[in-house]
Amino acid sequence: MASEELCAISINWIKSLELASSTGDATSFVSHFHSDGWFRDLLCFSWNFRTLSGSDQIRGFLSEVVDEKPRLEHSGLRDVKLDDHTVNAPSPFKLPGPQGIEGVQGAFTFTITKPAAIGRGFFRLTQDADGKWKALTLFTNMQDLVGHEESSADQHGLYEDRKMTWEEHVEAKFRAIEVDPTVLIVGGGQSSLMSAARLGRLGIRALVIEKNSRVGDSWRQRYPNLILHTPAHQNSMLYSPYPTTFPKYIPKGKIANFLDSYAVDQELCIWLSSSIASTPVYDSSSARWTVEVQHGDKKVVLNPKHLVLATGIGSPRIPTWNGMDEFQGALYHSDFHKDAEQFRGKRVVVVGAGNASADICKDFVGHGAAEVTMVQRSATFVVSSSAAEQTHFKSPFPDGTPIEELDFRNNSMPLAFLMQLKKSGGIQHSKMLDKELHDGLRKVGFNLTWELSPGSGEVGIEAFVFDRLASGTMIDTGCGKLIVEGRVKVKQGQDISHFDKDGITFKDGSKLPADVIVLATGIEPVMKTTRALLGNEVTDRLLPRAVWGLDSEGELNQTYRPSGHPGLWLTTGGFVTSRFYSKHLGLQILARELGIA
Repeated sequence: MASEELCAISINWIKSLELASSTGDATSFVSHFHSDGWFRDLLCFSWNFRTLSGSDQIRGFLSEVVDEKPRLEHSGLRDVKLDDHTVNAPSPFKLPGPQGIEGVQGAFTFTITKPAAIGRGFFRLTQDADGKWKALTLFTNMQDLVGHEESSADQHGLYEDRKMTWEEHVEAKFRAIEVDPTVLIVGGGQSSLMSAARLGRLGIRALVIEKNSRVGDSWRQRYPNLILHTPAHQNSMLYSPYPTTFPKYIPKGKIANFLDSYAVDQELCIWLSSSIASTPVYDSSSARWTVEVQHGDKKVVLNPKHLVLATGIGSPRIPTWNGMDEFQGALYHSDFHKDAEQFRGKRVVVVGAGNASADICKDFVGHGAAEVTMVQRSATFVVSSSAAEQTHFKSPFPDGTPIEELDFRNNSMPLAFLMQLKKSGGIQHSKMLDKELHDGLRKVGFNLTWELSPGSGEVGIEAFVFDRLASGTMIDTGCGKLIVEGRVKVKQGQDISHFDKDGITFKDGSKLPADVIVLATGIEPVMKTTRALLGNEVTDRLLPRAVWGLDSEGELNQTYRPSGHPGLWLTTGGFVTSRFYSKHLGLQILARELGIA
């Protein structure tokens, strides 16, 4: 299909959609969708994240009354223009799966009147039985609030009336933040840093407190051979891509050092060696928190309007079995794995069969352990790094395309619809690429799965990431080969009964002797950390009482969206999630500061 035809189809559709919106006619608006179409909206039609599927749900949402007007009329979407000058200009597409759905996709810009904002949308159109182009998916995304747009200007360039040096400017900015932070961010990892950078560009004073003595220590302190299991470009930091000299899969030390320099480059105000000293208290009359912070050797009381918990993906989950205290060897959680060399020539058992377990097994093999055994307690989703790159991480854009364009297109796909596509056969290509690996693993007794629960249907790695924070998955970077070759043995199919002084006994009576046992048993839910920091009174107000995982519409629970408690926000997830949703966090906080949300 020629580009002119693609543009004509796209323009006709978006202009017709704009007409329906301008009249506030929800029925006409919905007629632009297939009856089983999907509509994902981030902050344009409500101050939340919503995904609606099917004509009835979409119409019901747009017909809800807001300030005495139907939602569609109240928002006033208009000024629709085809975004034909970017890499997201109209193009053909084909969705994965046996049906091979094909159509036209593209981006467009628009404005809304309440609140006064600039938006950007993305559509995927296919033809119905009558040959009419209708939306399979439509995404609307708030970009900026009018008059409060995100700043991209050079604040320290060459100006004749410059009165302050750059150093003086940053020092003055930090003093203002420390005296009266609008937002207090707890934690100093990538989610925290990108959120603080985004808030700064929106003109919001944000103070970060980090318990460690150096930015990046949360990465430095992890096991020695940790590398990112996804390509560097996929994990770019907001505003600051990695140097082209970085490897495709970045080691944890480079990540840690980059985060440290990022904090300086983005002029982020950070208190190191600092943590919450007592349970924060929220005053609904002043709409401020009282937070006592242990800052070095002194305590400081802060009164931010917003509290953002960016404390990572959870604390180590350490199961308890009878006899653990009797074991005479080394026993620790994978989060505390530091030095495989000291166990050269020893018998090692690693409990767990996910990413951390695979990395640590590789570390022990590489440092000459006498025997390494992986205890697989449940089936694992395995995809090789090469297959994952081809099917999930290979950019559809030319080299040098801003990562923001990739984020925009990827997030335009409703997550629930993506899961549906995978269940209908979209996972088969990835499985075919890894057939040799999977066959080899099965032969040595390693149990594989592509289902979140038995009988629920096969899905891709995205489902495991969004539902479980990737628990139960292995993006294989070499451990699979070690397992197939027998250099890492597998104990599978039996639950652990108890420990004794020599190792582990299983419920079938079999025993596994060990000098070292590493518990690669995952992490506790983020809500457990939240409750420990905020106490029961605040935590019990959060709805739902889960952070991460998908809600009934297919949106992430709690993350970067209203928590259920005023002035409280929770952020978690990897680089991709933080990079994209930090904008939505900033817009929601800004709107509350402006009194329009």
